[in-house]
Amino acid sequence: MVILLRKRDLFFSCLFCCFLVGLSAVLWGGNVIPAFHVRDEVPVTVIIDPGHGGEDGGAVSSGGLAESRINLAVSLRISDLLRFSGQRIRMTRSEDVTICDEGLSTMRQRKTSDLKNRVKLVEGTENAILLSVHQNSLPSSPVTHGAQVFWNRREGAEALAESIQDALNTAINVGNSKHTRQIPDSIYLMKNITAPGVLVECGFLSNSQEAECLQDPAYQLRLAAAVAAGYLNAGDIEDEIGESE
Repeated sequence: MVILLRKRDLFFSCLFCCFLVGLSAVLWGGNVIPAFHVRDEVPVTVIIDPGHGGEDGGAVSSGGLAESRINLAVSLRISDLLRFSGQRIRMTRSEDVTICDEGLSTMRQRKTSDLKNRVKLVEGTENAILLSVHQNSLPSSPVTHGAQVFWNRREGAEALAESIQDALNTAINVGNSKHTRQIPDSIYLMKNITAPGVLVECGFLSNSQEAECLQDPAYQLRLAAAVAAGYLNAGDIEDEIGESE
């Protein structure tokens, strides 16, 4: 018997299988529950933020790979997986564009406008949780690699970062575990939002081997599955966030 699958059906079948594999790897023996039910009457919205975009490409690998495109690819996969699990999702951008106001003449003006618009989107979303996706770079140490999570100064953010970091250490950073860190106040977006926020640095574009992996759709899906599983497994911290309301 021959079964013919449309490309879209095949994609979602593969997506489902990879998500199950990711969940099994990081949640073995645990219960998966939706995270962050801060107030029952207002569903939590996970805002997924692919860093940079458009003319602001962010970090660039030695081979000319722009961070912004990887950020978007991984973010879209995270969005698919969390939507599949029943989460309410918003994206700061779903294309490789800068989300700035029109009519601005300089790159600096457009970048400032872009950041302010991201803050505005988060602040305009009730019961928001921010997941910002980026790529790292450290040209002075091309051997440095691995995914690391940072958290802002809001209740629940550190615990969420720890949960996502644990998942990434299990699925991505094998033999190279990373620890979470607080986001410095110089990061405009995280400093100016009142919602819990984490920043996921998926890998180092300055490491040629990791940069190659980050271009691989299968590896991007592994990253996304780990982030999604880490988020879902962070449900135990909902009381911590609720106490701050």
